[in-house]
Amino acid sequence: MRTYISAALSAAFLVLLAVLVPVSALSAWVHLEIDDTDRYVAAVAPLASDPDVQNTVSDLITDEAMKQIDVGPLQDTVRDFLHQAVRSFTTTDAFQAAWNAANRTAHQAVTAALDGESGESVTIDLAPVTEKVKQNLVDNGVPFADQIPVQHTDIQIVSADRADQMRQSFRWLRAAGVWPAVGTVVFAALVVLLAWVRGGPGRRRSAVAALTATAVAGAGFALSALVLRGAIALARNRVLAEVPGSETDGAAAVYDALTGSLRTTVWIVLGTGLAVAVCATAARIRARARHVPPAPPGA
Repeated sequence: MRTYISAALSAAFLVLLAVLVPVSALSAWVHLEIDDTDRYVAAVAPLASDPDVQNTVSDLITDEAMKQIDVGPLQDTVRDFLHQAVRSFTTTDAFQAAWNAANRTAHQAVTAALDGESGESVTIDLAPVTEKVKQNLVDNGVPFADQIPVQHTDIQIVSADRADQMRQSFRWLRAAGVWPAVGTVVFAALVVLLAWVRGGPGRRRSAVAALTATAVAGAGFALSALVLRGAIALARNRVLAEVPGSETDGAAAVYDALTGSLRTTVWIVLGTGLAVAVCATAARIRARARHVPPAPPGA
């Protein structure tokens, strides 16, 4: 009976960790990265040199410009020329600075959209980038550059419907901050301590019980890392499925940049959990082997 009870408690411990660790990681991620302007900008800054983002920005700016330009049979030629000029600008340091400035401005809008009313999608406004592009092209004498409109041109990151589904969770994660992570670590430590206390008479039994709980905790953390990785991948697929086709590559690059720290967390937790589980299991086997009771006389 004691074995069945121990197995049931271990299974419950595993399930709890598989839920608590992903929630803790997401809550800390929202608090430390999504809500922090400097970290947010630092996460998306490298995207200025990402070809998918450069192509998406070039397409959106060129498409808006061509709505204002009518050159008859030369429309396609002018579009290609203007697109190439914009694409060339996206490889410059000036574009990097404009991209960072746009995302610093956009950060407040992004967090407000996730915490706002229903019906709002989450987007990055390219107007500051468009302004820099236009000024650069005009200064370099690019034809028709003065006709590029500086207006709200958005890269959609999360659709309105998907954002509506995320808002309540986002508010809860924002309010929780890092406390779920602290609580999860304390909970795991208390389970190991309780196992030590209830391990039975003698230090050996207590140590074996504590090592067993530690091994289960390690396995639970490793399992939770896989759950978190699956959740990140599932959310990515669902979010990108509702983004307009022309913006999918850019949105994917932004999503991957913003969740990069979460994916790093997955590997850290997975590796640490497996190491703890293996070491605790080995120590438990060694402790039990050192104290095998001698065989009775005449056996």
